[in-house]
Amino acid sequence: MRSVMRRVTTMTFSFLLQSSPPPLPGFPKPLLSYSLSPLLPSLPTQRFRLRILSTKSIPNMQDSTSVSYLSQREAAEIDETLMGPLGFSVDQLMELAGLSVATSVAEVYKPSEYSRVLAICGPGNNGGDGLVAARHLHHFGYKPSVCYPKRTPKSLYTGLVTQLESLSVPFVSVDDLPQDLSKDFDVIIDAVFGFSFHGAPRPPFDDIIRRLLSLQKRPVIVSVDIPSGWHVEEGDHEGGGIKPDMLVSLTAPKLCAKSFCGPHHFLGGRFVPPSVAEKYKLKLPSYPGTSMCVRIGKPPKVDISAMRVNYVSPELLEDQVESDPTLQFRKWFDEAVAAGLRETNAMALSTTNKDRKPSSRMVLLKGFDENGFVWFTNYESKKGSDLSENPFAALLFYWEDMNRQVRIEGPVERIPEEESENYYHSRPRGSQIGAIVSKQSSVVPGRHVLYDEYEELTKKYSDGSVIPKPKNWGGFRLKPNLFEFWQGQPSRLHDRLQYSLQEGNPAWIIRRLAP
Repeated sequence: MRSVMRRVTTMTFSFLLQSSPPPLPGFPKPLLSYSLSPLLPSLPTQRFRLRILSTKSIPNMQDSTSVSYLSQREAAEIDETLMGPLGFSVDQLMELAGLSVATSVAEVYKPSEYSRVLAICGPGNNGGDGLVAARHLHHFGYKPSVCYPKRTPKSLYTGLVTQLESLSVPFVSVDDLPQDLSKDFDVIIDAVFGFSFHGAPRPPFDDIIRRLLSLQKRPVIVSVDIPSGWHVEEGDHEGGGIKPDMLVSLTAPKLCAKSFCGPHHFLGGRFVPPSVAEKYKLKLPSYPGTSMCVRIGKPPKVDISAMRVNYVSPELLEDQVESDPTLQFRKWFDEAVAAGLRETNAMALSTTNKDRKPSSRMVLLKGFDENGFVWFTNYESKKGSDLSENPFAALLFYWEDMNRQVRIEGPVERIPEEESENYYHSRPRGSQIGAIVSKQSSVVPGRHVLYDEYEELTKKYSDGSVIPKPKNWGGFRLKPNLFEFWQGQPSRLHDRLQYSLQEGNPAWIIRRLAP
């Protein structure tokens, strides 16, 4: 019945940023003037207000058919067991349940777009869950309000009210609720009735349910364990219950959840011990890592055409940027590192072959200065082949959490062999062997072929001897002749500042481009 917090997981491309060890004896010091590792901890910071697409976080998902559903009797017995021989207290379970609800809300409805929350709380444990959820949502950056018309005089509930009042969370009476809830709230938490409720809703909750039924698309409704107006086992069998957008089931879904058709169904309750699971033959989802909430059921249908972000960022103005684009890039790069972004040096590299057929891939920037931007690869790979036929390329850096992009274009050349040799031997030995094993972009009969050769070479060089750099492996340097710095702004009126060179003039020209 109860749950705890699920860590939001962010899906990013995984490019490992590795610190470079000192050069081996006999090899020169790196020539790159701006090494990307180790990164300085004292870089300047800057705050950014963001609107983030809700699909950025992709929770673990379990098939609803593989999860057990509880009857009303079973749910009550499990609660009695938890609060009896297993030693849980009501306030413990209520705290875990409310935190589960709050984190499930945060998974889908980000405070940048869904900040105004109304928690409608009933007089029982379900209402207590709603009070706890409101407190946690306040700490998560939301602006919750609470409608709690039938207050329970027990100390547990009065304490929850006091905690909310100490945070200046407003309590709204039923009479003061606006007739049109969509004008004042983005999310409504339905924490009115739990699985032990019987009969038809009584005033004032019957009127509240009717008002919720009249809502259109906004605000969204999040039901705690049992949607109001539903029978705990038969669901909305009379058609008078609300139709929530999200259902947060606790411990295990109740039988009514089989009728839930909304896009977001979460489950919380990782504290169920094996003895209880075995007794009731519970099929509970596998929670990944330290996560305490998991999405169950089918993934929601997504209207790709409606997916968009309304960016909110600091302005990018001509009189505030560096006159030298390499210095401006260094500034933005340092700020991205200081903000803790993953894989700050990951970049899309686009090339074309002699037939003008383009291709792109993600690579890692390994150094930059006034002479250009450097990365390393197999010269016989697809990108290496393209660059030998057409030595021009484009780079793209995308720092999503800062609403920033940087495009860089220019001719490409191989760096001196000495620099490639030095960098190769600064890499972990496993990476050096991997560069020998991988005939990049060539067809291999199976993964085992790579592993077998890797193991063979690992044994060969297990004595610590120098691993020779392949002759077809080394670095490229792009010499920029064009930069573009992009900063996302509201209503698609993005900032785009372009730096370009004119023939015979070494000075960079800065122009603003239409978004």
